This record gives sequence, structure tokens and C-alpha cells, in this order.
Amino acid sequence: MRKLVTEKLIIASHNDGKAREINELVSPFGLIAVSAKNLGLSDPDETGSTFAENAKIKAEAAATGAGLPALADDSGLEVAALGGAPGIFSARWAGEPRDFDLAMKKIEEQLLETGADDHSARFVCALCLAWPDGHAELFEGEVRGRLVFPPRGNKGFGYDPIFMPDGYDITFGEMAPDAKHAISHRADAFRKLTKACFE
Repeated sequence: MRKLVTEKLIIASHNDGKAREINELVSPFGLIAVSAKNLGLSDPDETGSTFAENAKIKAEAAATGAGLPALADDSGLEVAALGGAPGIFSARWAGEPRDFDLAMKKIEEQLLETGADDHSARFVCALCLAWPDGHAELFEGEVRGRLVFPPRGNKGFGYDPIFMPDGYDITFGEMAPDAKHAISHRADAFRKLTKACFE
């Protein structure tokens, strides 16, 4: 495992919500995080077939483009009754421009079509920390729960308003950011990354 010794880190994302959340996670380590979007770096094509492969593509592109270590996240929602969909296509289900209200409605409609009582789902996150010399470290996390409709809460982003984590009676969309950060898929992966590369 390679330790991160720079103070500046590129967040390889053009998603403002995701960049904000990652920034909140890295700031306690004294890191100055700048998003790839703010640097004008292009968003590479995500041609991987897994979250880990896509995170690596994004991190390596940003690290090469900026000449600094870059942290990329590829994450999404997997719904058991839909065979793991939307999975790596979670953002693309929302279309362009991103409309997650539409994406959540699409999930609800497809669940109704299956007639399944099983509304279990999980959020998955793959984090890749890449250096300009080509070295990369990869970490994965998850949080399990179930889907609820109609969507509830306006905190968080993406599919948060329909995801209720196991052991809770509120959705990520209703949860205070600190509470979500403590149990989220991103926090799970981030704990592994910090132990390996930051501490």
C-alpha cells in the first residue's frame, strides 16, 4: 500500500454532489481537494464492466491530466429483484441532464412489473486512488437496505430518497449528512482507504 503524502488531491468527478461528499470525507486529513470539473478536465468514457474498473479509469485519467494524485468514486444502486440493475448504469438511468426523480420512478415501475415483494437493495462504492506514475490503490464498500416509495427527504442526492438502510426507519434522503457519512457505502470504502493510504 502506498501512503498519500501530498496536500492536494483531485476528485475525479463531474458530479457536484459526489465531489462535495468526498470533500467532506477528506478534509479532516488536511487535504485540499479540487474536482476534475473545476479544473476543466474531461470526463473519460466509463467503459468498465464493474464499479472498480470504472473508478480506476476515472482516477487514472484525472491523475494524468492534473499531474497529481486523484481519487475517483464509482458507485451505484443494485436492486435484487431487478437482477442488480441499475448497477454501473445508475447515473445513466437518470439521463442527460441527470433527472433522478425520473430514474426513481423507473425503478418503481420496473419493480411493480416484476410483482416481486423483495425490495432489498444495496449501494456499492469503489474508490480508486491513482498517482500520475500509474500506481493505483482500490477499495470497495457497501451498505444494504431496502427501497421505499414514494421518495422521502431532500437531503443527499441521487437515489437517496428511496433507500432505507438496514436498521433504520428513515431514508438516506431524510438522514443528516453526518449520520449518512457514518454508515454509507462510500464511508465503508473510505475507511479502508484511509487506513491504507492516509494514516
